[in-house]
Amino acid sequence: MMAARPIQHAEPEQSSTEQDRCYVSVSVERFQQDGNTQADDLIAQEVPVALIYNGISHVVMMASPSDLEDFAVGFSLSEGIIEQVAEVYDIVVQYDPENLLAGVEVNLTIAAQRQMELKKRRRNLTGRTGCGLCGAESLQEVMRPVGHVDAQPLVEGQAVEAAVAALAKHQPLQAMTGAFHGAAWCDGQGNILQLREDIGRHNALDKLLGYLRRSEVELNTGFVLVSSRASYEMVYKSSRCGVATLVAVSAPTALALKMAQEAGLNLIGFARPGRHVVYHRATEE
Repeated sequence: MMAARPIQHAEPEQSSTEQDRCYVSVSVERFQQDGNTQADDLIAQEVPVALIYNGISHVVMMASPSDLEDFAVGFSLSEGIIEQVAEVYDIVVQYDPENLLAGVEVNLTIAAQRQMELKKRRRNLTGRTGCGLCGAESLQEVMRPVGHVDAQPLVEGQAVEAAVAALAKHQPLQAMTGAFHGAAWCDGQGNILQLREDIGRHNALDKLLGYLRRSEVELNTGFVLVSSRASYEMVYKSSRCGVATLVAVSAPTALALKMAQEAGLNLIGFARPGRHVVYHRATEE
């Protein structure tokens, strides 16, 4: 029997090979006022990614084929399959490089106790670009208890402005295809220290959360910025992983706000150049 070994920390930057897997070039016909032309265009690659725990398939998500170790750990943490990164002993990613559309298998070896608990949940689902509810069997399963975070002072407005202004230049796949969400980890001054991209906003966040927890980043030293709305799933996943501040470029939902209040999480929405809205301040300054 092979001895369990700890997973390795993610590399700080995505390799060009991984990035190249995330898009394909196609021929298109562009129509404009001055006529139409033939051209090449880059479009996002969307593939099924199966997460397999101790040999048992648990979930298939449509995702971008990059940073899949981070994705697997982030999803496992944010969905409560594991509580600590140390409960993942090994990760093996398998796919046919000549036929990515056939799918990617991410095989995780996790602690036996977590595997037993996972079997009790009886979830076997197919998700669409990181859908947060696909496969839920009851209303009680949907409305899961939110995690509680160590409340932190609200991030300074200048830091939010700096992060929002820098977001686009940290999203190369979005720049090439126009189809990718981003989730960024920012320090207290708004510098973007790490970013993950995916066609699904939940997937992008799970990839970032996986990186942060695998790298043992102190989550009270900065904030998460997402290029999407702040749905309840985004708040739920962030709080499960200990993020104290979530900033979104679009609006939150009422349920997301309620969860942020319960979790003690700072929630900022409509973060755009020159403006943002504080929906929940976890601590009084």
